[in-house]
Amino acid sequence: MNSESTDQRAILQRIARRAMAERGLLSDFSPEAQAQLAQMGAGSPTSDGQLRDLRQLPWASIDNDDSRDLDQLTVAQEAPGGGTKILVAIADVDALVRRDTAIDVHAHHNTTSIYTAAEIFPMLPERLSTDLTSLNDHADRSAIVVEMVIAADGTLGSSSVYRALVRNQAKLAYNSVAAWLDGTGPEPEPIGRVPGLADNLRTQDRVAQVLARLRHEHGALDLQTIEARAVFELDQLTSLEVDEKNRAKDIIEDFMIAANGVTARFLTTKGFASLRRVVRVPKRWDRIVALAASLGQTLPAEPDAKALGAFLVARRAADPLRFPDLSLSIVKLLGAGEYVAEVPGAPVPGHFGLAVRDYGHSTAPNRRFPDLVTQRLIKAALVSAPAPYGKDELTALAAQCTQREDDANKVERLVRKAAAALLMQNRKGERFDGIVTGASAKGTWVRILQPPVEGRVVRGEQGLDVGDRVTVQLVDTDVERGYIDFARAS
Repeated sequence: MNSESTDQRAILQRIARRAMAERGLLSDFSPEAQAQLAQMGAGSPTSDGQLRDLRQLPWASIDNDDSRDLDQLTVAQEAPGGGTKILVAIADVDALVRRDTAIDVHAHHNTTSIYTAAEIFPMLPERLSTDLTSLNDHADRSAIVVEMVIAADGTLGSSSVYRALVRNQAKLAYNSVAAWLDGTGPEPEPIGRVPGLADNLRTQDRVAQVLARLRHEHGALDLQTIEARAVFELDQLTSLEVDEKNRAKDIIEDFMIAANGVTARFLTTKGFASLRRVVRVPKRWDRIVALAASLGQTLPAEPDAKALGAFLVARRAADPLRFPDLSLSIVKLLGAGEYVAEVPGAPVPGHFGLAVRDYGHSTAPNRRFPDLVTQRLIKAALVSAPAPYGKDELTALAAQCTQREDDANKVERLVRKAAAALLMQNRKGERFDGIVTGASAKGTWVRILQPPVEGRVVRGEQGLDVGDRVTVQLVDTDVERGYIDFARAS
């Protein structure tokens, strides 16, 4: 293939669609879903007696620069008696996407939006996810609001969940907000147009840092993996750009973690079964212990999130350049998250990485089907209606969503590797420093540091294990299959 004279975006789109089909994922919406979409109006929501009118608050969204499917807004208020009230507004997708309709059937099938390097395959039609059910700039929308009173030490006081009318007063982007908070960039222009928003965002930043500090004291893991996105000029791939964590992303992450805990406990108090997001105690703890020992640190013989968290903090301080590589190794050894059905009173595995017991997904209903299911459960619980999903149905949904998430991750990973192969195909014979990210009977994998791509070690892999540092030589690439083959360098 002569990719230099070919539309590289089209190549990756074709690869993505082929991979979707191979895994049973739908790339396009059915004629029935398109017909349902065509019948939807664009009228603004109005209060029906169940919706509080909170449109006057200085709500803002913070997301990626190019995000158009806006699921959350946040705002801070002073709380009576001290502390800070944090409000998270979540897009009311169920208001337009009713259960068992054609669009819902598509969402149920894929269960997630799939973000590939060349094309996004949204769980909902774009007219919904980026318009009618998106919390767009200066648009009136119905929402589920999670209200939390956070004490000065980060502990959660009171909390409540209710429906409301909201209006996004400022559409903001992570990088520019983070630069402003860090003092390395100007105040983003939309902030200055909303009275009091600058101080409100600084309050949110302060509360988020307190929440994060408390979570880490309880054993939450502070991991930093390398996320790279494809950069195109017209339709030609030019580079892979690392997506760094920053303070603005931390605000949203910390508030969403807190909100997801509140919604999970809310459903339990209402006696509703629900979907929980869990990360079980790691099966390969012994390898984590060995990895720490190779770096001069001692971990307990039995899984201990607090000890692992302290080890990660120490390593970040000692070797910040290599910390993302260590983080990636730990992520691989922890194992993937999954969905399970929770019944009030029954034991729940909890989330090892976040060091929390009660945790579900509720804050991204435009992008994830478990969040839409949770939203329907919340709306039923708010009006004391019967639960729309029973235990057996939730158990089946949990398995479906876990499998589809795995399928989607593999599609995204394949297209990332195909994009990397496009970049690397003219560099055969070059040597690169890297770290082993996977080692099993299926093969040994290494991520090189620059550019940030991953490939298989096809020669000299004997004795390598996750976390080992190694020098490799590029042997071959296969764009269609997303293969990048390395040999261990002598």
